[in-house]
Amino acid sequence: MGTPIIKVTNLSKYFGRLHVLKGINLEVQPREVVCVIGRSGSGKSTMLRCINFLEEPSEGEIEIHGLKIPAGGKGREHYKLIHEARLLTGMVFQEFNLFPHMSILENVMEAPVIVKGMDHAKAKEIAEMNLARVGMLFKKDEYPNRISGGQKQRVAIARALAMQPEVMLFDEPTSALDPELIGEVLEVMKGLAKEGTTMLVVTHEMGFAREVADRMVVMNEGELIEEGEPSEVLAHPKHKQTQALLDRYRTAD
Repeated sequence: MGTPIIKVTNLSKYFGRLHVLKGINLEVQPREVVCVIGRSGSGKSTMLRCINFLEEPSEGEIEIHGLKIPAGGKGREHYKLIHEARLLTGMVFQEFNLFPHMSILENVMEAPVIVKGMDHAKAKEIAEMNLARVGMLFKKDEYPNRISGGQKQRVAIARALAMQPEVMLFDEPTSALDPELIGEVLEVMKGLAKEGTTMLVVTHEMGFAREVADRMVVMNEGELIEEGEPSEVLAHPKHKQTQALLDRYRTAD
């Protein structure tokens, strides 16, 4: 094992008196795809949001690509570190959050221009390249209300990629989609995995996890209870909570 690109150490998160994350330790290696599964409310999304500081961790430390950020920091230096960490991570949410008044191309160009100060010509080139990667270049002049949910999520992935992050974070990227549109988004993610993109994916798509993930992580009530190769976790879960979770997924299918 080399130097991890993400290292989460003793991560805890409280919302008031509610203890949502309880001492999480997790590492992700460069080019690795890690899928996180767990019941609703187990803390999966909160963990992802703490990694890029959309939520401020209560305790512990987040390290991204050598950048160490302890929880509870204050002041200009702390927020400068958070800004740098966010430049290293691309985030894809359940909801697409595209700007309705901008074309698809403009949506993907926006962050490189505004956040990175990139000139328009370079931002356009990078945006078009990433729209091509997700199969959406042919819709670059359309507006979000003119494309399907699956296409919107593919644009959202291109938008995150346009920032040229070191790691991609996916928070249940298919959960808001109609069943017939899920496959096109998963195909894009499979393509990214083949390219060697480092990915941390919260998902309930077991087929995707089995096929694409290098490792699966199981969360339960704010704790990381099990991890291993997908084939091992899916076929021989060690914890009864993991077995119960997998039984629920199979019933849902």
